Amino acid sequence: MKTMNVGIIGYKFMGKAHSNAWSKAHQFFDMGIEPVMKVACGRHPDALKEFADNWGWEEIETDWRKVVARADIDIIDICVPQYLHFDIAMAALKAGKHVFCEKPLAMNVEEARLLCEEADMHAGLIHYVNHNYRRCPAVMLAKQLIDEGKIGRIFHWRGAYLQDWIVDPNFPLTWHLQADKAGMGPQGDLNSHSVDLARFLIGEIESVSCMTANFITERVLPDEAASGTFNGTADVAAGKGKVTVEDAAFMHVRFVNGALGSFETSRFAPGRKNYNYFEIYGSKGSLVFNFERMNELQFFSLEDPTYAQGFRTIMVTEGEHAYISGWWPPGHIIGYEHEFIHAVVDFMKAIGSGAQISPNFHDGLREMEILSAGLLSAKERREVKV
Repeated sequence: MKTMNVGIIGYKFMGKAHSNAWSKAHQFFDMGIEPVMKVACGRHPDALKEFADNWGWEEIETDWRKVVARADIDIIDICVPQYLHFDIAMAALKAGKHVFCEKPLAMNVEEARLLCEEADMHAGLIHYVNHNYRRCPAVMLAKQLIDEGKIGRIFHWRGAYLQDWIVDPNFPLTWHLQADKAGMGPQGDLNSHSVDLARFLIGEIESVSCMTANFITERVLPDEAASGTFNGTADVAAGKGKVTVEDAAFMHVRFVNGALGSFETSRFAPGRKNYNYFEIYGSKGSLVFNFERMNELQFFSLEDPTYAQGFRTIMVTEGEHAYISGWWPPGHIIGYEHEFIHAVVDFMKAIGSGAQISPNFHDGLREMEILSAGLLSAKERREVKV
């Protein structure tokens, strides 16, 4: 089987999720091309070495530029904070590498636009923005039911993405809370996923109205090497710094097809660990999805007789459901890590076929336009066309 060498940049939360996907995908799916976990890159050599040994990366490197420049590397996987996405992705495209990039694509619209322009100059390269939730079988079933007309004309999208990991005022000022590194708060981190799902399932967004809030404006500085997503270690001797991103963002949108939508996102929702949730209402029925019960999809149909109407819960584990035939018998559920494997499978198949994957950098650009318009709306207190 043909092989292609992967270089991963970043080794913490997303680095682990991606590494698991690169290592497992070929064991369960026939992709036509097998990825080889060639080199892992990060700033802290000891932690990086431990990561590489654990996950099966053959080599380590502390300079991402050297990884991108290597002639034996075919794919660059970007798992670092957003402020590094542009430079790494641009260098990778210019070096003729396929790019697998965590969301959001860039820090702002201009960076995303430049990446799209560069990507368009390399017709043979596959470029992907990792919105893994698209590749939940239950979400794919929702898409199928919509495309088959089971929901009818779409009236409403109601989405929420809620977490609670920074409610504690003693949680330190990790990079996620600094605008110069993250670009945005949950508007970029969480609403980016929700906007991607809404575009995938409902269609394009034409205008946004948004409000944001900050609940804790100052935090103790972190021990950077020991801190990451969902966990932080304070460097008490370093003092405090200002939170420079929003803590919550609530956004209303108009879709091109006439539907209305709402998006709620916050990291200040106690009890909500990774509550990625949506409801879709149409002229023939409704759908409800909650990632915390990711193997299930709720479906209501007005075409059922009135005496039997009600939301039914579909267990999305049958062989005819998307991706499931590669896994276990019906009723044997899958988890968070499997979406990343599905993304790697589709990415490698796209390389083999030459057909561009979705969401790609152009989707990432459109997403940045929508999210940025939301923040502008919140600042100027007006509806903003996208």
